[in-house]
Amino acid sequence: MPEKNSKASAELHPSQLKRFKQDAKKYKNLTGCTHAEALDYVVRERGFSNWRAVVAKAEKPGASQSLPQTFTSSALRLKAKGVGSGPVVLSSEATRLRVIRNRALLVKYGIEYSVFEPTATGLKKSILDSTQSVRTHLLLEKFHDFNAQSQGPESKVMKDAFLVFPDRLITTLVSLYRPNTKKGDPRMWFRKLGKFAVAGDQVAIVIMSDKAYLLNLSAYDLDLGVAHGNRVGDFILKFCRANNEVATELLGLLRELAKKPLKSVGYGDTTVGMTVEAALGVQANSSKLPDYKGIELKVARSSKNRSTLFAQVADWTRSACKSSAEILDRYGYERDKAFKLYCTVSAGKANSQGLKFIYDQTIDELQEVHESGDHVATWTGNLLRSRLLEKHAETFWVQVKSEIIDEIECFHLISVTHTKAPLLVQLMPLIDEGVITMDHLIKRTFGPRPRVSEKGPLFKIDKKNLGLLFPPPVIYSLTD
Repeated sequence: MPEKNSKASAELHPSQLKRFKQDAKKYKNLTGCTHAEALDYVVRERGFSNWRAVVAKAEKPGASQSLPQTFTSSALRLKAKGVGSGPVVLSSEATRLRVIRNRALLVKYGIEYSVFEPTATGLKKSILDSTQSVRTHLLLEKFHDFNAQSQGPESKVMKDAFLVFPDRLITTLVSLYRPNTKKGDPRMWFRKLGKFAVAGDQVAIVIMSDKAYLLNLSAYDLDLGVAHGNRVGDFILKFCRANNEVATELLGLLRELAKKPLKSVGYGDTTVGMTVEAALGVQANSSKLPDYKGIELKVARSSKNRSTLFAQVADWTRSACKSSAEILDRYGYERDKAFKLYCTVSAGKANSQGLKFIYDQTIDELQEVHESGDHVATWTGNLLRSRLLEKHAETFWVQVKSEIIDEIECFHLISVTHTKAPLLVQLMPLIDEGVITMDHLIKRTFGPRPRVSEKGPLFKIDKKNLGLLFPPPVIYSLTD
């Protein structure tokens, strides 16, 4: 039976099957879906019901398959190049997968964004709820702070915005306000939105140069825009260039430093980081903020596999132990004229001190427990995700090689692994799988004035697993 609403017919050749499989492989690599889901998606965009139907048609000699005009490859290419103002119409399932693919592409390019879904009522009344995810995004980008905004029309804020179509860029305005009614729940509205999206569309907000840009994730394929250089693709590449200026500057400085060995500053495990920071003119401090103009520097000797993601103490209000000192008292040991708890904690098997992690997905909490069944400490998922984002929005993981020259340790800079936009939703599953671990580094010194020091807890990851937490890292050699 021919497909419904078909307007043109084309014979199904073996070469088409090959092309479908190639496209499915690309889609699978981009979205992380299964191979079967990718095959179904690719052929649905070309008007077939599913991959099984394509195979059945191909197995019949002389068989032909009706292809709706709006799903042909040529039509998709024309839409990607901006010929025609409307989107390619897809089924609801195909639209859902398109949104997944578009969101994956934004992550791939390290583009921070938030998403809203206009309702029919909202489009009619020109009003949108500013959800928590949108408010957080606007605050992080320093675009707007609803918490600091008073209620009422006199406090409304208007800012520049753009609607990004494949063939054009429309200038508009976004209004941000808190009404006097309904407890002042945050609201927003983009003028001309009705020409850009319909009810139920997934619309992404991207902030660049203190302006808001809208991308309709339901209507257009962003990857085709990048490939064919339409206005959507131009915007994405422009964003990447604008956000790589500091990275390019820092990479150039590190390449200059790599031309000769750096004499160590200080002693111990932290000396390698202190040495590179000092050479860059970064002042040593205990701040949790990134090191160089918004970029975090993580420097490690080549022999070390694990790198520290961040330090974060437990939420003591939710924990059985109310301090690091109490954890030390319960589970520490005496060694080297001090009382210590130096150990690695991971999910699954308990360590030599009987400590391990359990992740409770139902309440999004990481529990440290003892093999006896005693509860030790708790971290909420939100606490750990916020620390990861705060520390590693963008990071240079610098590898160095140590060498003793004239009885002084010196460091040769070898390479940089550049990561951006951590995949926050992956953090807790990776801890649950044991990929990310935590080190306790608690010590009480003996003497007339004993004191407890805590260098952690340090959440760490093996460098080979960075690709599980960040979009594809870029590796630069500093020795070429």
